Amino acid sequence: MEPAALSAAARTLTCVDTTLQDPLVGQLLDGRYRVEARIAVGGMATVYRAVDTRLDRVLALKVMHPALAADGAFVERFIREAKSVARLAHPNVVQVFDQGTDGSYVYLAMEYIAGCTLRDVLRERGALQPRAALDILEPVLAALGAAHRAGFVHRDMKPENVLIGDDGRVKVADFGLVRSVDTVTSTTGAVLGTVAYLAPEQIEQPGVADPRVDVYACGVVLHEMLTGEKPHDGDSPAIVLYKHLHEDVPPPSALVPGLPFELDALVASATARDPGARAHDAVALLGRTLETRAALTDEQLDLVPPQAVSDGHDIAEDRTSVIPRSLTVPRPLPVDGDVPAGGEDPLDRTSQFRSPPPLPPRRRTVRPRRGVLALVTALLLVLGVGAGVWYINSGQFTKVPAVLTQKEAQARARLEAAGLKVGKVEHRNSDTVKRGTVMETDPGPGARIRKHDAVTLTVSDGPEIVKVPDVKGSRLDKAEQLLKEDGLEPGLVDKAFSEDVLKGFVISTDPAAGTERRAGTAVSIVVSKGSPVDVPDVTGEDLADARAELAEAGLKVKVAAGQVNSEFDKGQVAAQTPEADSEAADGDTVTLTLSKGPELVEVPDVVGASVDDAKSLLEQSGFEVKEDRGLLGLFGDTVKKQSVKAGDSAPKGSTITITIR
Repeated sequence: MEPAALSAAARTLTCVDTTLQDPLVGQLLDGRYRVEARIAVGGMATVYRAVDTRLDRVLALKVMHPALAADGAFVERFIREAKSVARLAHPNVVQVFDQGTDGSYVYLAMEYIAGCTLRDVLRERGALQPRAALDILEPVLAALGAAHRAGFVHRDMKPENVLIGDDGRVKVADFGLVRSVDTVTSTTGAVLGTVAYLAPEQIEQPGVADPRVDVYACGVVLHEMLTGEKPHDGDSPAIVLYKHLHEDVPPPSALVPGLPFELDALVASATARDPGARAHDAVALLGRTLETRAALTDEQLDLVPPQAVSDGHDIAEDRTSVIPRSLTVPRPLPVDGDVPAGGEDPLDRTSQFRSPPPLPPRRRTVRPRRGVLALVTALLLVLGVGAGVWYINSGQFTKVPAVLTQKEAQARARLEAAGLKVGKVEHRNSDTVKRGTVMETDPGPGARIRKHDAVTLTVSDGPEIVKVPDVKGSRLDKAEQLLKEDGLEPGLVDKAFSEDVLKGFVISTDPAAGTERRAGTAVSIVVSKGSPVDVPDVTGEDLADARAELAEAGLKVKVAAGQVNSEFDKGQVAAQTPEADSEAADGDTVTLTLSKGPELVEVPDVVGASVDDAKSLLEQSGFEVKEDRGLLGLFGDTVKKQSVKAGDSAPKGSTITITIR
């Protein structure tokens, strides 16, 4: 996807009316989606804000450019991958609701996120404190981890595809969707992705993409969040690609003095040029990230990088805030070209203070005292009426201050300072918001509210922690059901032999039973293959005898389609898989390859040749050679006789005896 195409659908920061010339704006697409405004244009598609008239909800509508929609293979891949991503349900993934076509328009209906992108945050903040960087990285890795365990690879992780909602939620956009193949072209061939975040193997082998390319990109994004700069930069894509291949990502501490070495190590482990040295997927990198956070002190987490840009407030005071304050209030899209000045909420400008009318010109003659009193009374009346109008329209209202990610006590103090009260305090689990900090307010930040009214706070209880259930001895399907019921996700399934656990039943889990983990954590399962069976050696046996011997051992037999030459007679077993004396599970299949007899080779004529020449010629023909010197040939060096006549055929590998005299 083009940079920020979907992310622009999730933010309302660019108040430029781009909808006037767009033929889709105002139309009803597919009889269901009313297109309201164009909010992003990329090389592959245009993104609109639309309303689903059936469900009455706002969503983002991504419509493929007609030129690409004419390519049947491109559309087929677009639809196939969209369906796959739609099955990936995760709180940190932008969801795909629907897909369809309307004439020449091919579209996706997606979740609409009001907020900004990580690119917007970096553009405004320059660099982030380690705490904020990890607060963003962790939900990103959680989303990628769910995708990796489901068999998807993102392939284009970058700040433009990380969305940060007004409520502080972090979501990853553009999961596995089709991208234009000419996004980046270099001397390495057609490369899919964005040059600053490509893993070396993506450059060397275009099209290669396993979860470790996403791990590499996340390491680059983390470096950029900590330092405000991309680790590899250059005047052209070719220079950047060369650096990815030949230069290690520099440690962030080289640009941010005092940054702890644990963060350098985390970036290095994610951006190793050798894929084998990286975490194998985002789940593994998330584990390392959590360990890194636990090893850091509050002082280290709240270190302010020199590249950080203050936007008029104390960064240290707002140390856990991920979203710049200027982005916490939703900014409306333009309607009929009416753009509020300075990006202000129109509600802030509905009440206007009307000054009293000017005093009448003062006469030179002295007014009677009663006239002066009347004038003063009239003036006070006008001022009072004006003040009353102002109070009714504006004076009794204020805005809810931004208290997201602050501790409850700090949030209370800030609300009370704004003349508001704290109403109910609700609690909710969160994988992304720190325990004990505010994750939501009602009304939301920046909302218009009467002074002294109450604001409801929702405070994070941190991630939901559950215990891994004991599923040992359960069938695989039952074990997976129990894990889901306890809020965990079944992970990879391995198989192993067991003398104690029946075939198809669970031997163990990782993490082990009773271990505490976050809800949604993947748990790998080891399933029993039953007691091991020693595979007997049946090579050289007739097929019927081999079948009987393997069946007696509890194994099945499959006969390979082709036959091979071997030392064994035709119809006998020439080879077997698995090999003899290896272990197999009860009921496993052993594949037998039958012999078509030994290969016959014509015997060369060596009579009259020297012993060395004769041996060399016979061995080159595939025979073993035996010398017969007798008493008379002890000192001879000439072959007088050979056991098989020249020109006759003999099995390859058989022995030819030469008599020396």
